[in-house]
Amino acid sequence: MFNRLFSRFSKEIGIDLGTANTLVYLKDKGIVINEPSVVAINIKTEQILAVGNEAKNMLGKTPPHITVTRPLTNGIISDYEVTEKMLRYFIDKVHEGEFTFLNRPKVVICVPLEVTEVERKAVEDATLSAGARQVFVVQEPMAAAIGSRMPIQDPVGNMIVDIGGGNTEVAVISLSGVVTWKSINIAGDEMNRNIMQYAREVFNLFVGESYAEQIKIKIGSAMELSEKMEFPMRGRDVITGLPKEIMVNDSHIREALQRSVNAIVELIKTALEVTPPELTADIHERGMLLTGGGALLRGLDKVIAEAAEIPVRIADDPLTAVVRGTGILLEDHNLLKEITLPSAREIRN
Repeated sequence: MFNRLFSRFSKEIGIDLGTANTLVYLKDKGIVINEPSVVAINIKTEQILAVGNEAKNMLGKTPPHITVTRPLTNGIISDYEVTEKMLRYFIDKVHEGEFTFLNRPKVVICVPLEVTEVERKAVEDATLSAGARQVFVVQEPMAAAIGSRMPIQDPVGNMIVDIGGGNTEVAVISLSGVVTWKSINIAGDEMNRNIMQYAREVFNLFVGESYAEQIKIKIGSAMELSEKMEFPMRGRDVITGLPKEIMVNDSHIREALQRSVNAIVELIKTALEVTPPELTADIHERGMLLTGGGALLRGLDKVIAEAAEIPVRIADDPLTAVVRGTGILLEDHNLLKEITLPSAREIRN
């Protein structure tokens, strides 16, 4: 009876809890939050000073008593307490200016394919502790496929490649389930580290991770571009320790990213090798879909299409495909019931 009463007043939200960014979808309103999964904490008082964009701007610029942390690693909770506080911050932000006792929301939240039962329980516990009334856990590639309007309930092969911040997941979906999948901890964050390593080895320059990400976005590519692009690389000289700036072009960054791009291509080919022939035939005809921030790397779709000999397309707004999928699930209760993972809390109890 109380559940029915609360459900009448409470909000329904979908959360894409990503390594790089957290997105929140509010039923009937759409995406209301899209901020980095970064938290700034005062070590002395153990208080949270900033979350999201504000915290990300502090990266590498803090005094010793302030630490800026990413509480998720490869899409999995690495710091439970900070994740809980971050989720509470975002849930409270959705309910800003409202009386929250009756507004404990129903939450659909996503996890990677390679998540363990313990890790799944941590996600459920953190979400409930942050103020949720009910938690439904779904797999990220499944949510991304739904958000991209793929016919996942049909008896056909749907191949999706989700390149996020912490990991790349390849899934073949049919009849509302994942038939085969492969995952690797190489994605957007690793590409940033590739650029940092390249700058150090080739140009004797220490570059911060945020700036490396900026370079990747501005001139990063997976294949040769029709027009040359340049961008200043700024950092600290390894030898002199003084500030230094050099101009780099797209070929430099392409060389830096080559290892990660090759690893993603090999992962896709491996996934295709273990896919049943009937589904492979469907994928060959229908192609595969790229989602996640990594899908925006210039020319990556063409490199994958050439290597796998299969048509490749990029989802509309690939960064929001997962959270848009949670929004569709909030509307379609039958589909949500069909694809929700069993509660790890119930299994363990």
